[in-house]
This record gives sequence, structure tokens and C-alpha cells, in this order.
Amino acid sequence: MTRRFYPAVLERGPKHTFGVWFPDFPDCVAGGTSQEGTLERAQTELSRAVTTLAEQDKPLPDPTPVEKIAIPKGCDFIAFVAIGVEPPDVSERVNVYLPRQLIERADKCAAELGMNRSSFFGLAVSSALAGHALDPKLGLRSALAGVIVARKGASQAKPSSGKRVSKK
Repeated sequence: MTRRFYPAVLERGPKHTFGVWFPDFPDCVAGGTSQEGTLERAQTELSRAVTTLAEQDKPLPDPTPVEKIAIPKGCDFIAFVAIGVEPPDVSERVNVYLPRQLIERADKCAAELGMNRSSFFGLAVSSALAGHALDPKLGLRSALAGVIVARKGASQAKPSSGKRVSKK
């Protein structure tokens, strides 16, 4: 989905502070002691609001045209600003066949993290992709070779029994 821009109102607050609010997201506000910091927080809050709607399977509102925004009495208006946000990816159901033990281990780890299986698998795949960025010169096969070598090394390591073995 393409980046969407939502209008926001930048206003002065008490004691040299600033605030930003979004007409299309009534509960989405941000504040700060500088305009730059306030706009950065507004970006973060808008991203959260958009993600929350997506998690609830609710559509994003259409951006309100600036000329239709009503400035309330008492608002120390500075400017209209447009804040861009990338809508989150829509989830897609996929079937994956994995060994039962691997699924059990993943479920246990997910529970420890307070996540469900799908969220955990998404985190694991995202982490694997981020940790093994592909070098265009080397290609996917070379990038995955390090993962395969690391796994082989881990599977060859034998657990210690904790007993000392003396050589004669």
C-alpha cells in the first residue's frame, strides 16, 4: 500500500510547549517542548493509530481536506502539517509444514514472550531476514550458507554430562 498523508494541526501549548492533533484520528495527539520533537512524536503516534486500526481489521479513514478542518476556539494555531504514514501490510494466511517438535518449541517461546504463534513466526522471519541482509554480489545461496554452517556446528556440539573424564 502507498504512503498516506494525514493533515494535523500544530498548536502552541502552555509554557513554551507544542501540540499536534489529527482530525482523522481523534485520540491521536502528541506534545513536546520543540516543534521538531513534537512532529516526530506525532509521526510515531500516527503510526501507532494506523497499526491499531489494522489490527482491528478496520479501514483507514480518508484524509480530511485541510479546508474542512475546523480550528476550535482557544486553539493557539501555528500551522497545518501533513504527516505521512505507511499502512501496515495486510496479513495473509499461509500453510507451512514444520516438524512437530519445532512447533512445540516455537509455541513455548512465543508464550514466554506473551505472543501467539503467528506473531512469533513473523518476528522470527523478520529477525532472520534483517540479520542476514543479502549482498547482491553474493546472492541468497551465499547468505544462507552462513546460517546452514552455524546450524551444523550447533547440532554437532554434544551436551556436557557435567562429569569429569580423566584420561589415563
